[in-house]
Amino acid sequence: MEQINLGGTGLMVSDIALGVMRINEKSASEAQAIVEKAVEKQINFFDTADIYASGKSSTILGQALKDAKIDRESIYVQSKGGIILPDGQINGDGLRGPRYDFSKDHLIASVDIELQRLQTDYLDTFLLHRPDTLLDPEQIAQAFSELHAAGKVKHFGVSNMNPWQVELVQAATDQKLVANQLQFGVMHTGMIDADLHVNMTDDRSFDHDGGILAYSRLKHMTIQAWSPFQYGFFDGPFIDNPDFPGINATLQTLADKYGVTKNAVATAFVTKHPAKMQIVLGSMSLQRLDEMTEASKVTLTNQEWYDIYLAAGNDLP
Repeated sequence: MEQINLGGTGLMVSDIALGVMRINEKSASEAQAIVEKAVEKQINFFDTADIYASGKSSTILGQALKDAKIDRESIYVQSKGGIILPDGQINGDGLRGPRYDFSKDHLIASVDIELQRLQTDYLDTFLLHRPDTLLDPEQIAQAFSELHAAGKVKHFGVSNMNPWQVELVQAATDQKLVANQLQFGVMHTGMIDADLHVNMTDDRSFDHDGGILAYSRLKHMTIQAWSPFQYGFFDGPFIDNPDFPGINATLQTLADKYGVTKNAVATAFVTKHPAKMQIVLGSMSLQRLDEMTEASKVTLTNQEWYDIYLAAGNDLP
């Protein structure tokens, strides 16, 4: 398993993380087996959020880590907060949405509840979960400062923010923002499209993300690629999907060459990029985790990377 320097902090984390949004669907023994499989495959980074299954995913992850007797100091645990669901959060906070809430009180309460669910004293990273147009940078800065001073959070980041939104938050806080969680994968390449179609007028030249790829590299801010196996926005997996014969054929050709599966090649597509992204795998299947983590066996050439990009329906100017 390759490791990356998370946000220039010196924290050496696996370039593959396990996202546990759907771990609530598993029994306690199944969740333990998933955690053990991840560690066996040298994944040392676990990603959750306070809204995943209304907090239940974090609760199950915390218990699974305890049941598996995982040394807390050997892993990194990340959570996200700031989204209020229509029916509110669990643990009786009484809040009702839908809205985003980056107030100081809510961010601190979100971390406190997550620590209880996860049965831990601290989070290695805590991210603002999607941008809030009503955010007050000073409130965020105060929350981050208090959480860090109390030892409850070691590092901070954001999710789904463009460069100016990151700058707005970063300008107010002394805590370096180390990560930005963004959707990216073989079939979701908007930040790459904009990178390539500069000075063009075609659809792929439209920059929806404000140059977030180059910005993140300049700022040594780790991009965490979420839903890397989805096409569209949670529309479903593209691998073995008959609607996408071209990309599946290309992935299979490369899988045969490297002696791995299409899942491994699709993972390697993300980790190949010199931005040193961290891919967040959301699979709760032991078999697919085995397949995806075989990406370390794949060293794509630049041409093979572009072959995948083009087979996914993209073009070059």
